[in-house]
Amino acid sequence: MALRHLIATWFHSVFSTESTQSWLMEILQSGLSEIIADSEDLARFLMSSSQYNSIGVKPSAFLPNPNDDYTTSVYRQSGKPESELWELGVEQMDSARTLYGAAIVTAELVRNEKLVVVAKEPPPKHADICNWPLDQFDPDLQKARHKEIALAIASHARLLLRQ
Repeated sequence: MALRHLIATWFHSVFSTESTQSWLMEILQSGLSEIIADSEDLARFLMSSSQYNSIGVKPSAFLPNPNDDYTTSVYRQSGKPESELWELGVEQMDSARTLYGAAIVTAELVRNEKLVVVAKEPPPKHADICNWPLDQFDPDLQKARHKEIALAIASHARLLLRQ
């Protein structure tokens, strides 16, 4: 599966059309394709009020988790009604935490920052943003680069607040 995904990701970057990808496609348990289209909306659930403000989404919302192989967890949203998004968020998140909202970006926007979006089910509709730059010799530079990329993504994110 990992090799298949690596090939699919490379194929997508070289031949970004539906017809050339169809032979690589696998349907996941959620019913979604293994390959995430550039036009697909990704939702980053906001579990802290420090991840957004009245102006919009803060870069901290998209920073990778160093305890999870430097990935950022997102969910494939793709234009579903907001009520379904909140149901998914409540189902998948720790019940002890508050779901404040979601930051919505397209997979294309993430890929424009030289990151990769990988479908990673279970849970249903889950994906990871990965390939964040790593620099074992200069952790400060690595942190600064992560913030720079997160800022670029957050500046284009659409903020949805839970009512």
